[in-house]
Amino acid sequence: MTDPTGQAAPTRPRTPSFRLDGRRALVTGAGRGLGRAIAHGLAEAGAHVIACSRTAAELESLVAEIVEAGGAAEALVLDVADVAAARDTIGSLAGLHVLVNNAGTNQPTPALDVEVADFDRIMGLNLRAAFFVAQAAARAMQRDGIAGSIINMSSQMGHVGGPRRSVYCASKHAVEGFTKAMAAEWAPHGIRVNTLCPTFIETPLTRPFLADPAFREQVERSILFGRVGQPEDLMGAVVFLASDASALMTGTPLMVDGGWTAL
Repeated sequence: MTDPTGQAAPTRPRTPSFRLDGRRALVTGAGRGLGRAIAHGLAEAGAHVIACSRTAAELESLVAEIVEAGGAAEALVLDVADVAAARDTIGSLAGLHVLVNNAGTNQPTPALDVEVADFDRIMGLNLRAAFFVAQAAARAMQRDGIAGSIINMSSQMGHVGGPRRSVYCASKHAVEGFTKAMAAEWAPHGIRVNTLCPTFIETPLTRPFLADPAFREQVERSILFGRVGQPEDLMGAVVFLASDASALMTGTPLMVDGGWTAL
């Protein structure tokens, strides 16, 4: 088709799809909180969700909810902190298109009072396990020739500091670092690696901290919208990063922090 000057008419641009039909998505830490909401969001977008956590009962409940809503899901009982088991299990998954590397923990403590055991536990899950889960997923994607999407769960605290969160901040700053390096290495295989960086989201992990009225008030003052986040606030962002709508994004943090880091 040509325009009145005889030149080829430009092709009408089309919005890339946010749908995930025909794709398999692994979500770690899927039993509760953010992981549970993320699993639902991916399933609603058409993905077959592999819901992973240590607790079988929570996964069975989640899978039942997804199936009842018309989605597809299966449970994978696995402790990702067991690096050898995680490597073997995740590395054996076939047809993996998406990883949401969500499992994590925190124990707010003044830096002067951090114990070695607590440091090792937080770093062991947030950094060590997350690194090797991403590695295993990328190996599976490369083996199967899949240009996949790896979404590492970071935090606004991967970009700033926070009182009583020295170890957590260190772990999430490190996640930002290895995400950029992985993005650079795996781009030739078409694998995208990004981070999702939420503010304080009300989950079973954060609810005890947010129960302190003074702390909650400080958090709400720091979020420009004046409210604590909810798990639903991340569902669309994850679908975006998992889908073709973010095809040119890699090595990038997606901030969902209510403006915390904007000032």
